[in-house]
Amino acid sequence: MTHTRRDVLRLLGLGAVAVAGVPGCSLIAGTPQPQLLTSAAPLPRPYAVPLPVPQVAEPVRSAGGADFYELTERAAEVEVLPGLRTGIWGYGGTFPGPTIEARAGRRTVVKLVNQLGEPTVLHLHGGHTPPESDGFPTDLVAPGASREYVFPLEQRAATLWYHDHRMDYTGPQVWRGLAGMFLVRDAEEEALPLPAGERDLPLLICDRSFAADGTMLYPALEGRPGVREAYMGGVLGDVILVNGAPWPELRVARARYRLRLCNASNARTYELATGGPLVQIGSDGGLLGRPRTVRQLRLAPGERADVVVDFSAYKVGQQVELRNLAGEGAQARVMRFAVDRDERDESSVPERLSTVEALDPGKAKVTREFEFGSGGMGWLINGKPFDPRRMEARPRLGDIEVWQLTSDVAHPVHLHLDHFQVLSVNGERRQGPPEWKDTVELREAQTVEIVTRFTDYRGRYVLHCHNLEHEDMAMMAAFEVV
Repeated sequence: MTHTRRDVLRLLGLGAVAVAGVPGCSLIAGTPQPQLLTSAAPLPRPYAVPLPVPQVAEPVRSAGGADFYELTERAAEVEVLPGLRTGIWGYGGTFPGPTIEARAGRRTVVKLVNQLGEPTVLHLHGGHTPPESDGFPTDLVAPGASREYVFPLEQRAATLWYHDHRMDYTGPQVWRGLAGMFLVRDAEEEALPLPAGERDLPLLICDRSFAADGTMLYPALEGRPGVREAYMGGVLGDVILVNGAPWPELRVARARYRLRLCNASNARTYELATGGPLVQIGSDGGLLGRPRTVRQLRLAPGERADVVVDFSAYKVGQQVELRNLAGEGAQARVMRFAVDRDERDESSVPERLSTVEALDPGKAKVTREFEFGSGGMGWLINGKPFDPRRMEARPRLGDIEVWQLTSDVAHPVHLHLDHFQVLSVNGERRQGPPEWKDTVELREAQTVEIVTRFTDYRGRYVLHCHNLEHEDMAMMAAFEVV
């Protein structure tokens, strides 16, 4: 049985009153929180599985200053848990999908072929993209159909990712495997002596839960009353996957490694730490102006960070855990690095990485307010559920605007089209040099002020919560650049 958005919202309208009576549903001020699904499958001991590195996609052709790729979405069975077969939906039948490596300023065209039984939408998360290729959630690619997405990539080098973006169904379709990494490179970054080649690692981190036969668990729209509502706060898995493998291990040399960290979970936030220094060199929108050394790094769903870890600080035979300080038990582990050899390392992290323009909020033409909250209709922005026909804002092309984002509970907020800079949190000005973001975490009862400039493309885009269950339950707003 398939439910429409109206059906879901009707159910949520009933469930919002009775949700406190749903077993296992915790509340803050009456608002449901993410819920953990418990696996029934036998789980491997941590660090028993080697880290897989997704294949780098090859263009099917290059012509006219553009590279052309083809991504075929299809169902497949893969071994996620040792000894079990798990059905997925994957780009190219893999989970994650192949990594696309592209160059800034060079047009990349991706043909999406849908061989699944459901409609899909492709979104390049962090891409500066024309509206017809941005993956608006109602621009569906029907089963058996295909669509070309054109990415001009007039943007800085950065760690991006791509994933499904179908209205009402992003959560379950990403959960089943429709996600992959997309790396944009440019000459500025390549001129730096940063770790490269095999020491430049994309790490797509997500959580999943599994039935006894290896099937991925996810609360369905159909089933006993109350199941969907109980998980409207978000779905958490009890198995942490990195590049599709549970708690993997990677053997490394005593050298520097660049780790491109991507939080691809539906609702889980990570506090990542190794027990040693992490040198952050990049954020959602590319390189920082200067590196910063931290002991831990918080990533909400959708956020990315590039860090350099120097394993020469360890002896051969030592093991370094990447842990999640925000998790408990098995969810506190992410992966492990086993230092097993000496190798020559000519990489370094320079004191200056890039020039990051600071946007001037004093030049903002408009200040807008967006309130992220819950209500009788589910998850709302400015008190209203998503309607793709209603434009919540109409910024003018070329204008700078300040947007004030206010939350009830935690919401990772993602802005399509242009990157932004965080100005303040709860009225306190952000300290330090500017950095480019496309996703920012609003914590409980928090206001974050951002500034952005709308460039290059007119058309409709969206602003939404990147807790995918919140997004599917209407926490999204459309805007049009005019």
